[in-house]
Amino acid sequence: MFLNYIKEFFVKKSLKNNLSNDNNKVFSKNVQTIGLLIDESNFVHSEALIKELTLHGIASENIKVVAYKGKIKEKETYLRPTFGKKHINWKAEITEDFLSEFVISEFDILLSYYDVENIFLMLITNKSKAKFKIGFSNVDSRLNRLMINTELENYKLFVSELFRYLKNIK
Repeated sequence: MFLNYIKEFFVKKSLKNNLSNDNNKVFSKNVQTIGLLIDESNFVHSEALIKELTLHGIASENIKVVAYKGKIKEKETYLRPTFGKKHINWKAEITEDFLSEFVISEFDILLSYYDVENIFLMLITNKSKAKFKIGFSNVDSRLNRLMINTELENYKLFVSELFRYLKNIK
């Protein structure tokens, strides 16, 4: 327990040193690929969220999902790639291949679907090479270029607001 606090301290320190609001990336007019980073510790409607994105014209094969769980059970199988605290080391380096691949993928949009400041989720958002990052307004504003002020459980409103803003940006 105590070691988890120390690990979180070092990861937070590393994030703070590398936190940058990278606003110089170009936003493409047509959204083709979406990276979806979900905190499944607090949100259980992941499939419905993905379906809502596909209803707005995004092909399901162009949505890459990575989920975070506070406690990973070794013998449990998960529907999608899932990571936890143990997949990030004390130096804030990613130790899992699927997570490293997710971070280096240049998505048109990264949706950071979490509304609680979780240091491990924030680290993944910050390290992501996505062109345009979108998240909730109650998470650190330096992480995302666009922040939407809705409730976590109201995913339909989040997605409709997302596409309304994207339409206006074009």
